[in-house]
Amino acid sequence: MSLSVSTQNDPAPRRPENGSVTIRDMLYAWVVQWGAAVVDGVATVGDIAMFAWQMVVWIFTRLPQRGTLLINFYQIGVLSLPVVALTGTFIGMVLAVQSYYQFHAIGLESHLGVVINTSLVRELGPVLAATMLAGRVGSAMAAVLGTMRVTEQIDALTTMGADPIHYLVVPRFLACIFLIPALTIMADFMGIVGGYFYSVMVLEIDHAAYLTHSRDGVVGFDLFSGVFKSVFFGGMIAVISCYQGFHCKPGAEGVGKAATQAFVYSFVMILAIDLFLNIILDKIYFAMYPAGANIL
Repeated sequence: MSLSVSTQNDPAPRRPENGSVTIRDMLYAWVVQWGAAVVDGVATVGDIAMFAWQMVVWIFTRLPQRGTLLINFYQIGVLSLPVVALTGTFIGMVLAVQSYYQFHAIGLESHLGVVINTSLVRELGPVLAATMLAGRVGSAMAAVLGTMRVTEQIDALTTMGADPIHYLVVPRFLACIFLIPALTIMADFMGIVGGYFYSVMVLEIDHAAYLTHSRDGVVGFDLFSGVFKSVFFGGMIAVISCYQGFHCKPGAEGVGKAATQAFVYSFVMILAIDLFLNIILDKIYFAMYPAGANIL
């Protein structure tokens, strides 16, 4: 037995003859608006899941050609090196500026490197690098694929017998999950160098003490957790950006909206995944190091 809801005979909310809006009318409109948003959200999540599933099936069935992979690796990885390196350097310097006076007030300025390095490799490096790449790489992927959708190039690929997900999405996904972790390591390294330079050269903290405490306070699990999270960040950026490009609305406005949504949704999902993975990784970390990191 199936249940169905018919809205044809349902009476619409009636307004008084004087044209004023009642509380019942406002409540009805609010329920309709939020109900439509929930239904659209659930449908979109399901559509993205099916889109990602088709991509995963192609990965395990047949990988793209080497030339296609190398082009995407170059565009996503090599061309992103300058912006990621610059971002990481300034992150390290900003952390040094913001933390110095608090540590100096209690006479622990030589421990500044522990805070800078731990914050970088565990949290700020992966998250900010992924955010920069979502803006640069994710928006570019959505714009390119959206333009191909608007100009019917994706339909032409299907007509010629090529699967557009295999040809267009899989190479970009593989480039993101392999190279965004590598770019995260670059951001961490440049941030550590930037923090060291500002702390030792500008703030005149003792060089040997800075390096000693930095080495003793950061463990290998810190670096692993940051790189591990960046793999998920890269995969999410690729899936969301390619999906937005594939489902771009017609016209230049549709392409621009797809690029904007790719960045916004990627950024929100980066923060959500970061929270979820931090909860799991913290449990593992304190299981391995019951006393925690000896920061000071």
